[in-house]
Amino acid sequence: MGDLLKSMTVSASGLMAQAQRLNVVSQNIANADTPGYQRKQSEFQQMFDTFDGSDGVAVLKISLDDSPFKKIYDPTHPLADTTGNYDGSNVNTMIEVADAREAQRSYEANLRSFDNARQMSRSLLELLKR
Repeated sequence: MGDLLKSMTVSASGLMAQAQRLNVVSQNIANADTPGYQRKQSEFQQMFDTFDGSDGVAVLKISLDDSPFKKIYDPTHPLADTTGNYDGSNVNTMIEVADAREAQRSYEANLRSFDNARQMSRSLLELLKR
């Protein structure tokens, strides 16, 4: 029974980490057209719980991407310099959509794993009742 609970703990940590990743990706997509917006990235770290001996994953930190900003030519824009250019964001929506899809699939895999462990725990408890 303990191993099933450990697997549920690991799956739950994966669910939380991927939910945080999806939150960061959605912020990036929402601000893709905001001038000067820097893309955010989630960095994961393996966690070890000394209480029950289970592993897991957590978001270590959210860092800013230091790739260059897109230069946009629009002399009428209030942020434009003397050459008519201003800094757009460094968000690539294709990368964000791919990251969102990967995070979604990882979330779903963790959810299926959690649900399988829950069903096995329930079946084990029913067997022990007999």
